[in-house]
Amino acid sequence: MDRLPSHPDSERYSVTLCPPAVTIVSELTAESGVSKSDVINRAVLLLGFIERERAKGNDLMIRDTAGALERIHII
Repeated sequence: MDRLPSHPDSERYSVTLCPPAVTIVSELTAESGVSKSDVINRAVLLLGFIERERAKGNDLMIRDTAGALERIHII
């Protein structure tokens, strides 16, 4: 198992989001009722998971309502 470096319990960042990201963060906070910080934390955790899986050679797939699989490409 890979060991992550030690880190503080939390850390504050100041980031500038591109306009499409601002829109999505706003939509997700309105739809989910969680804070902007929570939305961004979840996005970072999700990207970390995806990148670790890709490093293992795994693919990201989505199954549509008809049951068809489609490979997701993240650039």
